[in-house]
Amino acid sequence: MSDRIDSMLQESRRFPPPEAFRERARLASPEQYQELYRRSIDDPAGFWGEVAAELHWFEPWNEVVAFDEPHARWFEGGRTNLAYNCLDLQVERGRGEVVAFHWEGENGDKRSLTYRELLREVGRFANVLRDRGVRAGDRVAIYMPMIPELPVAMLACARIGAPHSVVFGGFSADALAGRIEDAECSVVITADGGYRKGAAVPLKRNADEAISRTSSVRHCVVVQRTKEEIAWFPERDVWWHEAVQEQPATAD
Repeated sequence: MSDRIDSMLQESRRFPPPEAFRERARLASPEQYQELYRRSIDDPAGFWGEVAAELHWFEPWNEVVAFDEPHARWFEGGRTNLAYNCLDLQVERGRGEVVAFHWEGENGDKRSLTYRELLREVGRFANVLRDRGVRAGDRVAIYMPMIPELPVAMLACARIGAPHSVVFGGFSADALAGRIEDAECSVVITADGGYRKGAAVPLKRNADEAISRTSSVRHCVVVQRTKEEIAWFPERDVWWHEAVQEQPATAD
């Protein structure tokens, strides 16, 4: 028996992209990548300053980076918003009718959202969160299946400055409870269930159990996905589709 391990996963093949794809790519060659990488090492302030300038900033930064080893402070004085850059900026640049998400669920249902439609959905849900007392700095737990409402929830949290913990839908109630407790989340966003390998996963049941072990959650927003019977707590729970109907499509 050999006393060494031979790797059988060495891969030396190369697959050049089609020329039309390469011409549209941000980096057209390995050499161009190496050049940019080297500049990011030799001149990090200049490199990242140029990259950051491609984003929208409500207020410009005073300095790209200030080192106080071992700490670094980036873009001090600057103010921007991830959701604005992902959505509003794209609409302003004339991409409102371009599809932002093509989605297909495990059971074959499909949905497409343009940047303009996604912006409206995010605005409505941001207002749902604000109506439930979520403000900048408040934490939100997201425990959802892979459905379009997941990125909507994430972008809505980013829009209002609410840090959010995205918990994998396959995790147990114990795992969810620990993350809620650690972050002191005031809101949990989940679904009645989700589909995984043909079976329905009881997300709401797991969320209820997790919430019962914590003390910070005041509201639970539930997406109707599997339409299976679930426990309901009227003083805490609200259906996503009912909550967003009452909201305007714009949110600062």
